[in-house]
Amino acid sequence: MTEPVTHTLDAAGATLRYDVRAGLPNGGAARPSALLLIGSPMDAGGFVTLASYFGDRTVLTYDPRGVGRSVRTDGAAESVPEEHADDVRRVIEAAGAGPVDVFASSGGAVNALALVTHHPEHVRTLVAHEPPAAQVLPDREAVLAACADIHATYLRDGRGPAMAKFITVAARKGPFPADWADGPAPDPAAFGLPVQDDGSRDDPLLGQNIRGCTGYRPDFAALRAAPVRIVVAAGKESEGEFPARAAAAIAAALHTAPAVFPSHHGGFLGGEFGQHGEPAAFAQTLREILHTAP
Repeated sequence: MTEPVTHTLDAAGATLRYDVRAGLPNGGAARPSALLLIGSPMDAGGFVTLASYFGDRTVLTYDPRGVGRSVRTDGAAESVPEEHADDVRRVIEAAGAGPVDVFASSGGAVNALALVTHHPEHVRTLVAHEPPAAQVLPDREAVLAACADIHATYLRDGRGPAMAKFITVAARKGPFPADWADGPAPDPAAFGLPVQDDGSRDDPLLGQNIRGCTGYRPDFAALRAAPVRIVVAAGKESEGEFPARAAAAIAAALHTAPAVFPSHHGGFLGGEFGQHGEPAAFAQTLREILHTAP
């Protein structure tokens, strides 16, 4: 695989940066579809390790609007999956790479479901890993209230208290009680987080994306009708956590079984952001899924 080449793309309300890693020559054999790796709010830096396992393919990554190198120009405080999906469409078209295979993680998986809903012609196979779409859960009201409380805490008290609540929500196994958001607030210091408010309000997770992402309701009729192979997946260690529960519910609504990947929510990470999953085994599972005939 060649080194990534970065490109700039103007979109409505943002300037996007995306990277292209050209696949190495494969002796004249037909080259597989390009592979697009997306997260949200995680930027392209989170896919360096995973991309390295797909040197036979052209690999595309990008920074979502308001994250990393992709700068918002519209002054908006929040984003919705349909907006991100249109950005991804622009990246695929600008790269001239479609239809692509897509591996989408977390909020990126929610955005990819919106992409297939509105622009299915750009996608061949979508692997949606742990999309935190709370609307599909039986305890949706409690989960959405918890996420709204995280956002409100961020606006009121800053990153430390809000991130402590986010970590607690993300780690919970099983359904949320109706009064979860009314419970005692976790101590940010217990997670090594700052207690004092630094005054910033530009966090892409806590401020920009948490409400739009978790509040997204997939259009199952459109997804079932799309000429796209959709594989919804979750990590083996994520069982019971709400993104994994959402993955199971989405797969059921699409009349498929969820795929099980090694490790956890960030199982593809190989040291990015100080986190480690099982990237080699994760990449092998992804390769097997992409190579399996529909």
